[in-house]
Amino acid sequence: MKFHVTASLLALVVGSSSGFAPIDHHPSRTFLQRPSTVVLNSKRVSFKEESRKKLVAGINKVADAVRVTLGPKGRNVVLERNYGAPEIVNDGVTIAREISLEDPEENVGARLIQEVASKSDSKAGDGTTTSTIMTKAIVNNGMRAVTSGINPVAINAGIRKAARVVADEVKRVAVPVSGIEDLKNVATIASGSVEMGRIIALAADKVGDTGSTVVEESQTLVDEIEFTEGLTIDRGFISPYFVKDQERQVCELVNPRILVTDAKIENVNDVVPILEQLVKSKDPLLIIAEDVTGEALSALVVNKMRGVLDVAAIKAPGFGNRRRDYTQDIAIATGASFVAEELGITLDSVTLDMLGTADRIVVGKESTTIVTDGKQEEAIEARIAQLRKEAELADTEFDKEKCTERVASLGGGIARIKVGAATETELKDKKLRYEDALNSVDSARELGIVPGGGACLAHLQNTLEDKILEAVPDEDERTGALILMRALSSPAMQVAENAGIEGAVVLSKIQTLCEEKGFGHGWDARAMEYCDLMERGIIDPAKVTINAIENSASVAGLVLTTECLVTEIPVEMSEEEKQQMFDQQNMAAGMGPGIPGS
Repeated sequence: MKFHVTASLLALVVGSSSGFAPIDHHPSRTFLQRPSTVVLNSKRVSFKEESRKKLVAGINKVADAVRVTLGPKGRNVVLERNYGAPEIVNDGVTIAREISLEDPEENVGARLIQEVASKSDSKAGDGTTTSTIMTKAIVNNGMRAVTSGINPVAINAGIRKAARVVADEVKRVAVPVSGIEDLKNVATIASGSVEMGRIIALAADKVGDTGSTVVEESQTLVDEIEFTEGLTIDRGFISPYFVKDQERQVCELVNPRILVTDAKIENVNDVVPILEQLVKSKDPLLIIAEDVTGEALSALVVNKMRGVLDVAAIKAPGFGNRRRDYTQDIAIATGASFVAEELGITLDSVTLDMLGTADRIVVGKESTTIVTDGKQEEAIEARIAQLRKEAELADTEFDKEKCTERVASLGGGIARIKVGAATETELKDKKLRYEDALNSVDSARELGIVPGGGACLAHLQNTLEDKILEAVPDEDERTGALILMRALSSPAMQVAENAGIEGAVVLSKIQTLCEEKGFGHGWDARAMEYCDLMERGIIDPAKVTINAIENSASVAGLVLTTECLVTEIPVEMSEEEKQQMFDQQNMAAGMGPGIPGS
């Protein structure tokens, strides 16, 4: 009886506490009554010369860190990491992205030049160091002109007009890629390694224009290359009873027919009509469906083991909407009709002429390779053009990568470069070099090649000045055009300076050689001698050079027209203030106060 009384009293207490809570005046809990406060960060506003000087200072700091990597005798930059070993890199955009300056106004300048490097990287995949060096040259020369009283808007217009003329001329003088040797030279220059250049050229030649080359990490110390031919699907056989070659654990079908559907096949009656037709024609069959289960799978396995029908089944690749896209790709590549109820085609209505064809199919435990028979070339080319358009319009980098993978898969193959290294630091550096070189090869195929080592721009500086001045009648705009023309020599001079030679001397000799012996002559920084660069294989993709000109001109011109700079004033906080702020954020999130003294 006592238990019942105690329980009822407890229930009463609990009930009262949930219905009514007395005000707690305990001093340690007064923070619950504290009104919320809004803190507005102050802004620093600087004008005219002061704002431009800060921007230029930030640009110069990033450019000075990046420029030491240019050319075959360029140095490396060590990047500190909060976690793990420091990274030693030679890649301009990677270095630029890592730099964050203490002064907020200078940091804005650093962010601007990072944008130049990122744009060059996203458009051409290389040339980030060249575009950074040119931006620095244009900005510094332009600042002197603006300080002397010339209209910055006119200077910007002149820079842009000159950049267009120079870019058009680079396109005109570019030479199309003629074979694997040109690709090897482009890759060697971009990566700084003859062996890397050889591997990349081999991969690019093997997979062709529509194929894809991916860079992966290897567990060994050496670099290797693997090729995957045909349409590769990351799905294997549904049942091990489909295996024909027990030693290799694969099912190989020669000249098979292919059924492609988005349906789940469970009822054997759905596929009996088409199976009866195939038994008569004696053709092997590959079924690609969402899944094959139950009596349908049992019927296929029994007929396979009795030798009545040579058949294999795999699940469709991908998930959700992507699964539908992948199965349609397979249907187009093999000439099959895509069987889907929403298209008005049911499984029991499928006929032989609705099945696809292939030269050979190898079905493994985890992957399937379809070697197409070449009958659907036009349809595949149209699909590839559509996918490339989708990649251009993709909202995310992930969607773009998936479209590129599908293009490579349809186009005929994928080359996997497996990078090996003794340490993690070396591995990361080699991967960056491979990626730069692959992008350079793609750019070279697109718009052709020009002499490397900055010689192309040095030659154009010497020959285009009169043409550009004729195209720019306004005096102030001419000043801007001349600023860009002067900046064209900066890459060649920097390559020489990184090799320990006076840049101005090398530049003068390059320009004299081009006048005497023709376009294409320049300075080989590796061999430290003057020669015909095109013959020696010292070449750059025209697209990389054009992007460097356009991107540097765009950002540098905007910096020169800056008249006001607005930045946040950084607030220095003590450890105690940081802890208090952390506690307040936790309370707002309902997590309780932080641990004292932590």
